[in-house]
Amino acid sequence: MQKLTNRSVQVDRSPMTFGEKIYLPAIAKGLGITLSHIFKKKATVNYPEEKRPFSPVFRGLHVLNRDEEGRERCTACGLCALACPAEAITMEAAERKPGEENLYREEKYAAKYEINMLRCIFCGYCEEACPKDAVYLSETIMPASYKRKEFIYKKEDLLIPHPKKQETK
Repeated sequence: MQKLTNRSVQVDRSPMTFGEKIYLPAIAKGLGITLSHIFKKKATVNYPEEKRPFSPVFRGLHVLNRDEEGRERCTACGLCALACPAEAITMEAAERKPGEENLYREEKYAAKYEINMLRCIFCGYCEEACPKDAVYLSETIMPASYKRKEFIYKKEDLLIPHPKKQETK
């Protein structure tokens, strides 16, 4: 068992001077600190007018890529959904119809592909797991919203536009 010792601390109780009683030195010191902050560079950014620089490895919104001929690259293998630690990706595979096999390289496709951005942690594991380079994270910032449904992105929202269909417009 340890022996406790009594230690006392001496406090200076000498009377305060007149300057200390009216707090003038403390007020002057506070004003000096305030004035020094007025001339420093501002830490805030005027957002719509100014854009803050992002890191070159910034991960933004997900995008489903197309190949050179405008076909969907996703073959519904499900590796992106398995790799996602937040379980934000939901996918359902479907078989192509008998007349469509010659138009597309793969027999399977993603009939349903959804990403819940409220669950996504933007880790990039889905991008690394995809063997066909169908999923990648763009440099686009996720828009703000007040409704939960607007944060669940479906396949139509994620696919980049078809290049051949845009040429005809």
